[in-house]
Amino acid sequence: MATLIKSPTTESPAADESEIVAVYVWEWPVRIAHWMMVLSLIVLTITGFYMHHPFLVATSQSAWVMGTARFVHELFGFILIAVLILRIYWFFAGNQWARWRAWVPLTREQWQSIRSMLLYYIFKLHKPFPEIGHNSLATASYLVVGVLLVVECITGVVLYSAVRGSHLLTVLVGWIPQIVYIQYIREIHYFVMFLFMAFLIHHVYSAIVVSMKEHNGLMESIFSGWKFVPRRLLEQKTAGRNEGEVRTQHEPQSSQTGGGHDR
Repeated sequence: MATLIKSPTTESPAADESEIVAVYVWEWPVRIAHWMMVLSLIVLTITGFYMHHPFLVATSQSAWVMGTARFVHELFGFILIAVLILRIYWFFAGNQWARWRAWVPLTREQWQSIRSMLLYYIFKLHKPFPEIGHNSLATASYLVVGVLLVVECITGVVLYSAVRGSHLLTVLVGWIPQIVYIQYIREIHYFVMFLFMAFLIHHVYSAIVVSMKEHNGLMESIFSGWKFVPRRLLEQKTAGRNEGEVRTQHEPQSSQTGGGHDR
């Protein structure tokens, strides 16, 4: 649900055209899922790379570095699965910027957004496509990342099941090694890690570039949930929705600089 904060200094119709409003875009489940995925992938990358190529030498006979690394890797693997389930649920329970309709390119406007952002990234356009949530090129790439996350989780559970020997896991994923050789599953699991590393570099770069160009609090929004957009754009993107879905509230102007809170 979006909450608007209207500046009390706006008085004339001319000012309304350029009025900036604070919009509560990213709800707390989205932000928690985002940062838990970041933390999980970082820990899984470090421990996974160590398991593949140990780079620490234990000086004590009682040290169990590999065992600790495996335990931490498996722990954060299950945390990642839980976070992924939360995010999938929020595709159906979240606000209009978190729901699946905002992510799957079904409309002409969404395809226009993809085309415009491609032109922007190859320096054919000076400004990114105006959006409140993610642009459609970003959501398309996030969907691909989501598929890779599912692949990574499934292959990880298969590898865990091969060691753990759980009856439940054998029923759920035990049939996969009968179709795909277990070593190929291990290689897929390892290769996808590098795709996540490449995506992280691009993701941070593009987020910084677009945030500097739009000046709408893009980077800050993943911490606070709030973005700052022209009122005209907000009305355009929320046209036809129920009044309860977009709430307007008069607040002191200072609350536009981060005084918003979850409601």
